[in-house]
Amino acid sequence: MDDSPIEQVRLTVPSTDDPTLQVLTFRIWILGVPLCILQSVLLRISSFRQQFINISSVCIDIFLYVGCNLLARVLPNKVVRIPGTRWSFSLNPCSFNIKEHIAMSIFVNSVGSPGFSNISVAKIFYHKEIHILPALLLVISTQFLGYGFAGLFLKFFVDSTYMWWPSVLANISFYSIIPAYFFQSIAALSFVCWIWKDSITAQQIGSGMNGLGIGSISLDWMTITSFLGSPLVLPSFVIFNSLIGFIVITYIIIPFSYWSNAYEARKFPLFSTNIYDSHGHKYNVSRIIDSNTLAFNQEAYDKYSKIYFTTSLLYCYAFSLAQYTSSISQMTLFYGRSLWQKFKKAYKDDDELDVHGRLMKQNYESIPQWWFYSILLSMIGMAILVCEGFGGQFQLRYWEVLLACALVFLFLPLECILEAIAGSGFTLDLLLEAIIGYLNPGKPLANMAFKLYGSEAHLVAASAISSFKASHYMKIPPKILFHLMILGTTISCFTDFGIAWWMLRSIDNICQPDLLPAGSPWTCPSEKVMYLSGVTWGLVGPSKTFYPDGMYSVVFIFALIGLVAPIPIWLLSHKYPEKKWIGLINFPIIFSAALVLPFGGMLGYWSWFIVGFLFNYFIYHKHREWWTRYNYLLSVGLDAGSAFFVLLLSVSLQFQGIYGTNWWGLELSDHCSLANCPTIPGVIIEGCPIIQ
Repeated sequence: MDDSPIEQVRLTVPSTDDPTLQVLTFRIWILGVPLCILQSVLLRISSFRQQFINISSVCIDIFLYVGCNLLARVLPNKVVRIPGTRWSFSLNPCSFNIKEHIAMSIFVNSVGSPGFSNISVAKIFYHKEIHILPALLLVISTQFLGYGFAGLFLKFFVDSTYMWWPSVLANISFYSIIPAYFFQSIAALSFVCWIWKDSITAQQIGSGMNGLGIGSISLDWMTITSFLGSPLVLPSFVIFNSLIGFIVITYIIIPFSYWSNAYEARKFPLFSTNIYDSHGHKYNVSRIIDSNTLAFNQEAYDKYSKIYFTTSLLYCYAFSLAQYTSSISQMTLFYGRSLWQKFKKAYKDDDELDVHGRLMKQNYESIPQWWFYSILLSMIGMAILVCEGFGGQFQLRYWEVLLACALVFLFLPLECILEAIAGSGFTLDLLLEAIIGYLNPGKPLANMAFKLYGSEAHLVAASAISSFKASHYMKIPPKILFHLMILGTTISCFTDFGIAWWMLRSIDNICQPDLLPAGSPWTCPSEKVMYLSGVTWGLVGPSKTFYPDGMYSVVFIFALIGLVAPIPIWLLSHKYPEKKWIGLINFPIIFSAALVLPFGGMLGYWSWFIVGFLFNYFIYHKHREWWTRYNYLLSVGLDAGSAFFVLLLSVSLQFQGIYGTNWWGLELSDHCSLANCPTIPGVIIEGCPIIQ
C-alpha cells in the first residue's frame, strides 16, 4: 500500500521520514519541563472553575515553537560532560525540527491527575480528610494504570491502517504549518428570556443553560467546546449523527416527558444535575448519612424522601446505558468480522501496512511488551494497597479493583474503535457506578473510587494510544516517546497534586457557590456532579433508586433499546449497499447527544453544530485547499487563545479575589433564573413565583 487509504490522512500526514532528525535534545529539558509544570497548573485551575477549559493536546505548542527556535539560535554548540561518568550532551546539537517539536509536545501534554477529584469531594462534601500518602498513591496509580492497559492494544490501534484517529490530525496539521472577564455573560445569550422576564415556561424554552435553548447562542469558544470538544476536528458524519440525536432527545423526548409530568417531573427544573426530594427541594443528604462513618441510614431515608431526578438527568442516565450496548452491537455488526481478522493479523506481524507503518517498522525498534506488563501489574498492586491499607479510607476492596480492571479490558477496544474511526468515544462512568452500586451499596467513597479506577484508566489508555498514533504518523522513535510520556506524567501528577492540595486549603469557600463572592469562578461543577452521583449510586444505591425498589427502573430498558437499535440499519445497509449513507448512521454517537445536556446545556450544542457544519461539510467540499491548510490550525489556535487568557486572568486577578466590574454582564449565566423553577402548583421555591 503506497499511501494511506484514508483521504484526510493523505491530505494531512507526510508520507516520508528522515531518521537522522534528533528527537532528544537539551531544549526538551530546559523548556519542556517548565511547560509541563505550567500545563498541569493550568488544567488544575480550570478544573475548579465554572467554565471548564477543553484544551487540545497542542494548546501550548506555540510557546514550544517560539521558545525552541529561540534556544536553537542563542545556545552555544558546546558539549558538556557529566563529572564522574562517560556521559555527555550538547547544549545545541541541531536545529529545531518537527520530530523534536512533536516529542516535546507529547511530553508536556502527558498531564492529568483525575484521582484528586475523589480527595476534594471527600473533603468538601463529606467533610472527611484523606491522609496525604494514600491520596498521593491514589493519584499515581490511577494515572499510570492506563498506560499498562494501553500497551495491551497498542499494536492493533496504532499500526492498523484504518484506525486513523481524526482528532490526531488537528495536531499533525499544526506541526506541519506552523472575551471572558468583563463580559462573562457572552458565554450565554438567551434572547427569549430578555423578552419574557416573568414567564417560567418561556424561560425554560429559551434558556441556553437550563432550558431548551431556543433563541440562545454562545459567542465564547470555551463554552462551545467545554463538554463537546472542538467541532473542527470531527468528520461531518459525526456531526450529522449528533444533530439527529440532539433534536430527537432535546425537542421531542424530553419536552414530552416533562410536560406530561412523568415521574412528577414538573416539581423540578427541566435541566439540572441536582437531585431533589418529594417536596421539590434540593435533596438534603445530611439527613440520610452518618457523618462519622459515612454510612447510609435506612430509617432516616424512609422518613425523609426518595431521590428524584430532573427529566434531563434521567434521560442522560438512560441514553448512557443505550450507548454502551449500542457500541457493542454496532461494532459487532458493522466491523466485527473485519476487526477480528485485522486483530489477529496485527499480532502475527503480517498485517498489511501502509507507508507510515512500513517506515516505522524499517527505521525504529518497537517497545517491549514487558514494559507495559510491568506498569500494569505494579499499578494494580499499588491500587490494592491504597484500598486495603491505610485504614480502608476509600471503602473499596481488592476484588473490586480487579473487577474495575476487567471492565477496562473489555470496553477499551470499543472506545478506541469509535475514537479511531469517528473521533468520538464514550466513558464508563455510569456503567461502573451501577455495577459497584449493586455490589457494594451504602458506601459513596467506594463508589467513586471504583469509578475512578475503571473510567480514568480507560480514558488515560485511550489518550496514550492516541499519542502513540500521532508519533506513528510523524515517525517518532517509540521507545523515546515512551520514556518522555512516563516522565511527563510523573511531573504532572506531583504538580497537580500539590496545586490542588494548596487550592483546597487557600481559597475560602471553594466549591461552595452560595458562599462565594459575586463573579467568583471557583464553583467546582465537576466535583458537585461527582458528589451527587456518589450519593445516587453509592450512598443510596441503584436498588433503591432504580431497580427493583425505585421508581426509575425504566432506564434499564434503554440498555435493550441500544442493543437492538443498530440491527435495522445493518440490515438496510446490506439490502441497499449502493446507499453508502446508511452505513454512516451511528447509534452510539446519536445516543451520546444526551450525555452532556444536564451539564453543558444547549448553548454549546447549537454553536458547535453551526461551526462543525460550516467547516467540515461546506468548506471541506467547496474549498478543499483552504480546509487542508487551515482547518485544524484554526481549531488549535482557538483552543490555545482561550486557555492562555484563562491562565492570565486566574493568576493575575482571580487568585487575588478580583472578579471583574460589578454589572449585569458579569454574571456567568444567561439571565434566565426562572428556568430553574417548578411548573406545578404546591411547590414553593425561594425566588420562584408561586403557581396557583
